[in-house]
Amino acid sequence: MRKSSIDQDILFEDNHLIVLNKQASDIVQGDITGDAPLSDILKQYIKTKYQKPGDVFLGVVHRLDRPVSGAVIFARTSKALSRLNIMLRDGEISKTYWAIVKNPPPQQEGDLTNYLKRNEEKNKSFVVEKKMAGAQQASLHYRVIDQSDRYYLLEVKLLTGRHHQIRVQLSALGCPIKGDLKYGYPRSNPGGFIHLHARRLEFTHPVRKEPVVIYAPVPDDPLWRFFQERNSPQPLKS
Repeated sequence: MRKSSIDQDILFEDNHLIVLNKQASDIVQGDITGDAPLSDILKQYIKTKYQKPGDVFLGVVHRLDRPVSGAVIFARTSKALSRLNIMLRDGEISKTYWAIVKNPPPQQEGDLTNYLKRNEEKNKSFVVEKKMAGAQQASLHYRVIDQSDRYYLLEVKLLTGRHHQIRVQLSALGCPIKGDLKYGYPRSNPGGFIHLHARRLEFTHPVRKEPVVIYAPVPDDPLWRFFQERNSPQPLKS
């Protein structure tokens, strides 16, 4: 159940796309739970705001796991969707995440490359050998950007987009994300969210060809607020 109306979480909107600050309770597209997905909620928002008759077009460009919060892009036109899909495939949409972990990584900064295999039944990915059938290479860059008395804040830049990639790769490093029971953290967070947040998006607008940089404010959580206040020299919304 959303804790705020959808319009309060819109970070960017024009005739071609909408970027939303997803809450951890949200699902991007429909699933077996039957809960209303953001794709449907945003269609109704557009239909009401712009008084559009009939069906409303809205394309899902990428997804975030349900317990993850942060910036997610939706396309309002088929032209924008097709161009954004190509940009995503070609690595032209830069996605930066914040992750809070209890265990420090072995280095302050580094690149991680693993081969991952997804288990559909368990909805979980595992690190496997390269030669295993179905294995996909997953790469990311991380760096420690802050710490509290008990936790470390990592900035993570995705270089590939695999199922649960950040969660499984950080866990394999010995740094499971706070609250992520599925990937080895010992305790859950109240409400089931995990401390992984899609913090920043950077891309060229698919139609206007202008640079777009968007920061997603962190969830209303004491630990998130602590780190945001110490690491927000730039405006949160662009």
